[in-house]
Amino acid sequence: MRMRSDPPGEPGVELTDSDELRELAALFQRGENPPFSGLNTFLKAPHLQDLNLVGEHQVAVVGVPLDAAAAHRPGPRFGPQGMRRISTLHASHYCERGADLLDGLDIVDLGDVFLAPADLDAAFARITKAVAHIVAHGTFPVVLGGDHSVGYPAARGVMEAHGGKIGVIHFDRHLENRNPDGGGPASLVPGRRAVHETHFDLGNLVQIGVSGWQAARAPILDGSVVITMEDLEERGLDTVADLALEAAWGGGARGVYLSFDIDAVDPGFAPGTGWPEPGGLYPREALRLVRRFAKEGLLGMEVVEVAPPYDSSDVTSLLGVRLICEVLAASVASGHLG
Repeated sequence: MRMRSDPPGEPGVELTDSDELRELAALFQRGENPPFSGLNTFLKAPHLQDLNLVGEHQVAVVGVPLDAAAAHRPGPRFGPQGMRRISTLHASHYCERGADLLDGLDIVDLGDVFLAPADLDAAFARITKAVAHIVAHGTFPVVLGGDHSVGYPAARGVMEAHGGKIGVIHFDRHLENRNPDGGGPASLVPGRRAVHETHFDLGNLVQIGVSGWQAARAPILDGSVVITMEDLEERGLDTVADLALEAAWGGGARGVYLSFDIDAVDPGFAPGTGWPEPGGLYPREALRLVRRFAKEGLLGMEVVEVAPPYDSSDVTSLLGVRLICEVLAASVASGHLG
């Protein structure tokens, strides 16, 4: 399948086409260049309109423009749009890995889940159904958030499609398994609903990067593994990665879902988020960790809480895109995709 225009300037044109057809086609942009124009899909991958064909592709990108559950300031509903737009700045070839995502992977963009922001229960149900549809067809889902409330229904969709327990590795500066009865947002694991999920075990939830000022009155639900920034500094990235993988894959989990809240990265590098907290990860640390987790194989991933209204020169959106590309490239290099 041709993913990009080849040769440049004559996108979608076969050598056997007439000169008139070639001249007409060359008037309209179909390839990845120039990066500042063209259709707004992730990495300028094809937009798949027939959702019944999702199983014919290896990776499906889907946006979830929801921020009705934002704990502090709104704006992540524009995250999918912001990440797609700035993703055009990325050429698809990765010089350090010798990989080309659009040549080595069959990636499509499904657009956004259609949501009614005022109805969270209905929105969660639609998110779960959309992700389950992608996974059930054997395609790797990449979810563009949205606030972190989308993490629970997205992970639930993965669970339902696989019909078994999964692990979740979750990057965040804030505890996300607090009981909402105690005042916490509990966006990734909304209280009793998640604890009672047939295929969810808090013992397979790993939270990385937590520290700073938290709502102490919110009781923490027992069972999850919490790795603080101090743990990262004292024990090192490799040791922490080993611990996270052991916990997430334990107890017969079918696989691991990666949830990355962009506020896990220090706001000096990722200012465009709903609840910035100083002292987080450096981008190189975050990229190294997600590469390590991708090497072991993932069931899917999401990047959430990118809020373009508070961004500076698109740097937060750009980091979100880079995290996704790192996971995909590492997955291909390790033989889990492509």
